[in-house]
Amino acid sequence: MRTPTYMILLAAPLALAACDSAEDASQPAETMMADEMSNADSMPMSDDMPMMDNAEVGQSGSGEGSVTEIDEAEGKITIDHGPIPAVGWPAMTMAFAADEESLGKVSVGDRVTFEFRTTEGGGGELTAIAKQ
Repeated sequence: MRTPTYMILLAAPLALAACDSAEDASQPAETMMADEMSNADSMPMSDDMPMMDNAEVGQSGSGEGSVTEIDEAEGKITIDHGPIPAVGWPAMTMAFAADEESLGKVSVGDRVTFEFRTTEGGGGELTAIAKQ
């Protein structure tokens, strides 16, 4: 009978202390997170993409997906694609280097099939793309 009483006596002050510490926060958690993310562009980012380390440079693959962005100035087509087992890639959205002909074949929102070869840094270069 004494053990439960002691446990309650020990737990009650800890619970009250935990509740009280939230009142000391000068900003709500959402605001603190927003402040931290406002500097996201200046955060150091690594070019290391471990999920794509499996693919060797020059390896060929093919996939299906949806075009989410076309950047003609950079020569890139961004595709939200499913897993590509041939190169060990999980489903993801990524930008592929593309030539002018490929850039003109598709529009944002198109469902496509595509072929590519892997490039240095874990990226890909389109070798063929077609609307589904």
